[in-house]
Parts: sequence; C-alpha cells; structure tokens
Amino acid sequence: MIAIAELDGAVFDTDGVLTDTADLHAMAWKAAFDDLLRALPAGTAERARAPFDLITDYPRHVDGRSREDGMHTFLASRGLEDLAPSALTRLAERKDRIYLALLRRQGAAPRPGVVDLLAGLRACDVPTAVVSASRHCTQVVAAAGLTGRFDVRVDGLAAARLGLPGRPEPALLLEAARRLGAAPDRTLVVEDAVVGVEAGRRGGFSPVVGVDRGAGAELLLASGADLVVSDLTELPPLLGL
Repeated sequence: MIAIAELDGAVFDTDGVLTDTADLHAMAWKAAFDDLLRALPAGTAERARAPFDLITDYPRHVDGRSREDGMHTFLASRGLEDLAPSALTRLAERKDRIYLALLRRQGAAPRPGVVDLLAGLRACDVPTAVVSASRHCTQVVAAAGLTGRFDVRVDGLAAARLGLPGRPEPALLLEAARRLGAAPDRTLVVEDAVVGVEAGRRGGFSPVVGVDRGAGAELLLASGADLVVSDLTELPPLLGL
C-alpha cells in the first residue's frame, strides 16, 4: 500500500492514462505518416516506405514523446532524417488536423476509475497535476469532463514556451511538481508510456506507477515503474482511499 499521508502531490499523464485518446493520436500519426511514406521517391528503400505500424512503431517511437521528438524518432528509424523542414511542418500540421477531427467525432471519455481516484485524492488534500506532451491537453481534459479537477496543468504548449525537453527527460514532470510545491520523492507519477515511466524514474519521483495499456508490465517495470496496474480502478485500494 502507498501511504497517502506521505504524498505531496500526484501527477497524471493524459492520453492513455486519464482518457483513451492515445488511440486517437496513434490513428492520426498513422494516417499522416503513411501519406508521407507513400509519397517518397520510387527509389527509396522498401523498408523505409513500409506503412507505419500501430503495434510496433507507435509505442516504440512516438507514444509519450513530444510531437517533434516523435516525428524525428520514427523517421530516424526509417533512415529518413534528412527530410526538408517544410515536409516536417506539413506532416505535423496534417497529424494535428486529423487528431482534432477524430477528437471532435469520437470524444474523450475518462478511463474507468479516473473520477473516483481524483475525488479521493482531493478529499485527502493531495494536489494533482495533469501533464501531456500534446498541445491539445486542454481540449482533451474538457472533452473528458475533467476540467477543474486538477490544480496544475503542464502540456505541450507550456513545454514549448519554457523550452522543456520531452520525455524521457523528466522536465515536464519536474515542472508539474514545482508548480504543485511537491517534492518529487513524495510525488506519485502515473504514466502508461515507457518513456513516461522512464522520465518519472529519472526525475526521482516516488512512487512511479505504470499503467499497462499494451506496453507490457515487464517493460514498464524495467523502465523504472515501482508497480504496474492494468487500470486506475486498482489504485484507490493501494492508496487506502
């Protein structure tokens, strides 16, 4: 059991932890990347032109990273590091248009257990922060009906404004803890992406909880999670809520 009285704060990733919008990001990236890959010159290596894979490419290269880091990491995996900046700008803009269209169409329901968990933490006077590499965190939180349930928000817009490096660097999480007035080693971090869990460990956060949305418990534990749950409904009993 995690001692709730020993927590200064709690920091939650958004997509995949609080909402199911990680799937929307993955679909938007696939559509945008596949358009770019199909348009590569005919002489480009076959491996580089292979369609973006939701099962392998998304969690390995994109999930949990900033938009820019995700683009560069995936393209580097295909040997496409030298694309023109204008092509990268068009790629990012197309991904955003597709993602926002999906968000408007499908919404962003909160994951099971989220509302009860946040209410329980507030009742115990544990302040909470929501973090996201996405620049659309405000829209997602609103679509999920979670506006007003967090004391702090640090998203992709704040990261760009402050020049914060993306995960697995812990800067995003450390900024959230700073705004909460919480010591990292007394702050709960909940992440589903491998790079997010790694960022929590690098930042000295404790405890770091991995939510297994497909990454696998073994990999999340190896990346620095203190424990892994399959759903946030499992956390209240562990916190004594």
